[in-house]
Amino acid sequence: MKANLVAARFKTLDLGDVPHSRNGKHRAIVSLILRDLEQLKPGSALRVPLAELGGTKENVRSALNRATRNAKRSVATATDENFLYVWNVSKA
Repeated sequence: MKANLVAARFKTLDLGDVPHSRNGKHRAIVSLILRDLEQLKPGSALRVPLAELGGTKENVRSALNRATRNAKRSVATATDENFLYVWNVSKA
């Protein structure tokens, strides 16, 4: 039986060279928020200026929500005209 071989259209690489994590565009701000949440005292909240988010507050909140779910952390958020507020929620 004769097999018809066709040249591959796309390049190949080893699986070890394939990126297995997603570095979204909000990764930097979400990482900073998570780092600051680690050091946050109970009963306190972070106040992040909306101008520093680098995107819409809705998109950053979504990215933060995904990151905290993956890390099995419980946080809450609120916003006003100028700030995004983020705080740790105790698991009671």
